[in-house]
Amino acid sequence: MRRRLARALPLLLVAFLATGAPAGAHGQTAACLAPDRVAATRERMRQVVDSVLHSRADLPGISVYVEAAGLCLTWSGSAGVSDLATGKTLSVDQPFRIASNTKTYVAAATLRLIEDGRLKLDDPIARRLPKEYVDRLRAGGYDLNRITIRHLLSHTSGLYDYAMDPAFMTAVMAEPGKRWTRLEQVEFALAKGKPYGEPGQVFHYADTGYILLGEIIERITGKGLGPALRDLLGYQRLQLTSTWLETLEPAPQGVAGRAHQYMDSTDTFAMDPSLDLYGGGGLVATPRDMVTFLRGLFTGRIYRKPSTLQTMLTTPFPGAQRDYRLGIYPFTVDGERGWGHTGFWNTFAFYWPDRDIGISLAVTQQGQGNASRALLTSLYRVVREASGK
Repeated sequence: MRRRLARALPLLLVAFLATGAPAGAHGQTAACLAPDRVAATRERMRQVVDSVLHSRADLPGISVYVEAAGLCLTWSGSAGVSDLATGKTLSVDQPFRIASNTKTYVAAATLRLIEDGRLKLDDPIARRLPKEYVDRLRAGGYDLNRITIRHLLSHTSGLYDYAMDPAFMTAVMAEPGKRWTRLEQVEFALAKGKPYGEPGQVFHYADTGYILLGEIIERITGKGLGPALRDLLGYQRLQLTSTWLETLEPAPQGVAGRAHQYMDSTDTFAMDPSLDLYGGGGLVATPRDMVTFLRGLFTGRIYRKPSTLQTMLTTPFPGAQRDYRLGIYPFTVDGERGWGHTGFWNTFAFYWPDRDIGISLAVTQQGQGNASRALLTSLYRVVREASGK
């Protein structure tokens, strides 16, 4: 019974939120916080962010957006600098390269194509890729008639991951201005590694599968990946005014300058985005836009059918080795489960549907995952405590 109820909750929440009523804990209507409570909660969140920054002298900056619509509470906060070289203060309006957070957008766009009948979840990818990809992948030992769209979305295809092969980052650092192509990255995967296992039998995170999804989306829509994501997900309807696929479509008019992001002391700002651009990553967005997108997923503003969300949140196969679904995974705080993704450049975005709380953050130094998880957890607890439930 508990399992059936857990599966039903996301669908019940979508139906409830579609009425336009603000959602609180356990699907109940929530009351707005009093103004003094809002001010106190914002101050507590400010203190949490400042505390994390000050406890780690090597962190350049932190940017956060929190939204609890049912409590009539939003907060944007930033601390530290945008650019270590100039000392420019980090602004809450600055966007970031969000890396693998992009996968949730690509997965959602893929599922939209499935909703429209233009693609099937269990389509073999041999039917959906151009011959130059099919020939190379088959020569590399992959049976493309057994690898499906579902396998790509859930990282259960067995495809070798080019992005996390140490040789790839070595190549990127040796030539940071190099303009990679999608096909070059597939060829890199084929040259450096063998299949991890049989399709549907093993989980192994792989950007390779997501850049193939990017290719498939482009072929089906007849558009570049940036415009395709924009149209399928409804950026304009959602008012995602500071989200774009870097260099593959123009930056939105009036958007603030992108923040600098670091690997140790190395400023990666000038690295060509093609190192992580074609579906596994590539989006630039503000924390606010990231929360807006995730909330849209769970409030019926992206998918046409509530069942599509349930498909996205379903474990891809029994006994899966990681709790990864289709481009999204859970983050649990004190037994309360949120959904979202993280990115290589230390971007985190999660949404807790039972409480209608969304939190996104960027810590501008790569490799600070523990700090980001602690920050996300602390912020969630502050907002939850403010609700009094």
